[in-house]
Amino acid sequence: MGNYHTLIVSRTGAIPMLSVIDIMAPLHPVLASLITLAHENPPPHPREIGYQELRAQHVATSRLTEAPPPEMAGVVDTTIPTRDGSVPVRIYTPLEQSSSAIGVYFHGGGFVMGTLESYDALSRRLAVACGITIVAVEYRLAPENPFPSGLNDAVDATFHVAQNPSSVNCAPGPIVLFGDSAGGCLAAVVAQQAVGRIDVAAQVLMYPTLGPEILTESAHRFGTGYFLEMDHLAFHYGNYLGAASHADPRVSPLLAPQLSEVAPAVIVVAEFDPLRDEAVNYAGLLTHFGVDVELLEAEGMVHSFLKLGGLIPEALDELDDLGRHVREFVARHV
Repeated sequence: MGNYHTLIVSRTGAIPMLSVIDIMAPLHPVLASLITLAHENPPPHPREIGYQELRAQHVATSRLTEAPPPEMAGVVDTTIPTRDGSVPVRIYTPLEQSSSAIGVYFHGGGFVMGTLESYDALSRRLAVACGITIVAVEYRLAPENPFPSGLNDAVDATFHVAQNPSSVNCAPGPIVLFGDSAGGCLAAVVAQQAVGRIDVAAQVLMYPTLGPEILTESAHRFGTGYFLEMDHLAFHYGNYLGAASHADPRVSPLLAPQLSEVAPAVIVVAEFDPLRDEAVNYAGLLTHFGVDVELLEAEGMVHSFLKLGGLIPEALDELDDLGRHVREFVARHV
C-alpha cells in the first residue's frame, strides 16, 4: 500500500473499459480494526445530535487522526469579496514552489461541516506536495446557508483569486481546483462554470460526491460501516438542497450536458468508499467528452483517507504521489 493503482490515464478521449467493483487489495489493517469498532459502536445519526455537536466532533476527530502538519513559508488568514459579502480564506505558501499556479481548495464535510481549522493539515500537505500556494475557502455551510450559498462562495472566491492574484499574495498563474468529498462536488461545478472565463490548469477531485441520487454498486456495498454512512450523507444533502432540483448540474455534476471544454482532471477514489463508483463514472464521462483524465485508486482505503495520516502512514505517501500527478498536469498546461 502507499501507491495509487491507476484506473484511467486518458489523453485521447477514448472511453476506458472499467470494472465498477474489482476489489484487488484487503482493507488496510488499521482501518479494519476501526471498522470493527464502529460496527460495535455505530455512530449516532446526525438528526439525533444536531449539527453544532457534529461539527465539534468533526474538528476533534481531525486533530486525532491527522499527522503533524508540515512547516510552511507562510500561513495567512484573510477574506475575499463575494456577491453576498465576503468569505474567509487561508493562504498556504509552501517552502518550495514548483510553479506560479494557484490552488483553490474546498474542504469536505457533506456541505454541513468543515472549517479552515479542521482541514488545516490537509491544506498544508496539499501545498507542499503540489509545490503551489493553496487558498483554502471556508464557504458557507447548510442548513443555515442552503444551496447555492456555499457554491456561490466557491465560484466567487475562485474567480477573484484568478483575476486578482496579488490579493492572495500570488503572482499571476493558472488555477488548480482542489476539493474532497462535498468539496469535490464544488470543485467540479466550479470547473464547469470556469470554461471560457478563467484559466484552470486542472481540477483535482478527491473522493467526490457528485449528486444526491446516484445509485451505484459501491454505494450499496460500502454504504454502511465504512466511515461514510450513505443515509447520513442523504440527510446532509436534504439540509443542503432544500427544494433545489437534484437534476441541476450545479447539484449533480454528473448530469452536465456538455463537458468537452472543462479542465483536465485528476480524480482520486478509495477502494472501500461508497462514493467510489460515481467518481469512476465521472472520469468516464469526462473521457467521453475528450477531457484528459487520470483516475487514481487508493487500494485498501476508505473515504476521506487523506485525513488519516496520523493513523495510516501510507496515506501520507498517497498524498505525496497525488502531488506528483498534479505537478505533471500543471507542467503540461500551456
